Amino acid sequence: MKLAIVTAYPPSKVTLNEYAYHLVKHFRQKDEITELILLTDRTEGKKDIQFTENGCKITIKECWSFNSYLNIFNVTKAINAVSPDAVLFNLQFMKFGDKKIAAALGLMLPLVCKLKKIPNIVLLHNILEEVDLGSAGFTSNKLMQKIYGFIGSTLTRLILQADTVAVTMQKYVDILSKKYNVDNVKLIPHGTFEILEKPTYDIPLEPFKIMTFGKFGTYKKVEGMIEAVEMIRDISDLNMEIVIAGTDNPNTPGYLESVKQKYDYVEGVTFTGYVAEEDVPRLFKESAVVVFPYTSTTGSSGVLHQAGSYGKAVVMPDLGDLALLVQDEGYKGEFFEPTSPSSLAIAIQKILEDNAYRVAMEKANYKAATAYPMSKIADMYLETFEKIISEKSKEEIVIA
Repeated sequence: MKLAIVTAYPPSKVTLNEYAYHLVKHFRQKDEITELILLTDRTEGKKDIQFTENGCKITIKECWSFNSYLNIFNVTKAINAVSPDAVLFNLQFMKFGDKKIAAALGLMLPLVCKLKKIPNIVLLHNILEEVDLGSAGFTSNKLMQKIYGFIGSTLTRLILQADTVAVTMQKYVDILSKKYNVDNVKLIPHGTFEILEKPTYDIPLEPFKIMTFGKFGTYKKVEGMIEAVEMIRDISDLNMEIVIAGTDNPNTPGYLESVKQKYDYVEGVTFTGYVAEEDVPRLFKESAVVVFPYTSTTGSSGVLHQAGSYGKAVVMPDLGDLALLVQDEGYKGEFFEPTSPSSLAIAIQKILEDNAYRVAMEKANYKAATAYPMSKIADMYLETFEKIISEKSKEEIVIA
């Protein structure tokens, strides 16, 4: 199978590029795939395809740009040029831009493939029905939220024109199937990027590093985390550092710099900026606790799966998709009230002061992460493609 993947890809700063990297890493080792064609966004640096494992040929075509109105034409042209046997779209609603028209045009590409009769799957990481538009940085205006809701439903109907829409949570399957009266939505879990050797679960070296990882400024805000650590320092002798790993959300440029200035009096705070793929393992391994300072959620959490693969204890808000993910996939976390720094402080302190509790959580999260390695996720996509191709062949025979 010659498989094309439409996605952002490292060193891209566009969302979901890290997910694509790990998916490609495992796809290329599958015997069923003869060539991977990456239809990616344009970046200044070279695409990262230097894998240590042997695998199939990888062809890169940089054919789209964030917020370009021409993406639908340029990607279609690239698909025509490479003639893939199947196409996988790695999507969320703002994948092709944060401007409404640019984003919408890009999301029409699965329909283009459907019209061209190319077997295709959309991996949809979030659904607008489960996104708090205000917290996620879209809009706080109630009228605009209704307009966004209408636009989102329209775009979802376009995406559902794909042969199969894969989502990462069963709840998403249920919502889309019922609301849009379709039967082509399928659960394929997020998966865990790297399954590492079983952790030793040693007591973390001090100072304890309290780490958060992501794109910040909309529904991911770090002020409460900094204040929570300061509260713990006031009432305990715990030696802690704060590590804020990642960059601004595209909707909130300058956010982290403003936080850095606001809390410049707080000791032991590190802002890492963009974290390259090769630096991610060290970041997690050195952390005592991984914190999710979210006020809302927009889908299954890649960071939670990463934390699990490194056998880490996590502190998370008791809301939305994160809570469901814990329930569905077996992760364990200490919960806190999303808008309460004091609640977050209690959660962090509980883990750091109870080593047996921390280790039990680390073991549970490692076990949950190892249940769905990316190699298994890649197999699930290939099985789905084979089913789509088989059904299309039967349709052609009937028509003939």
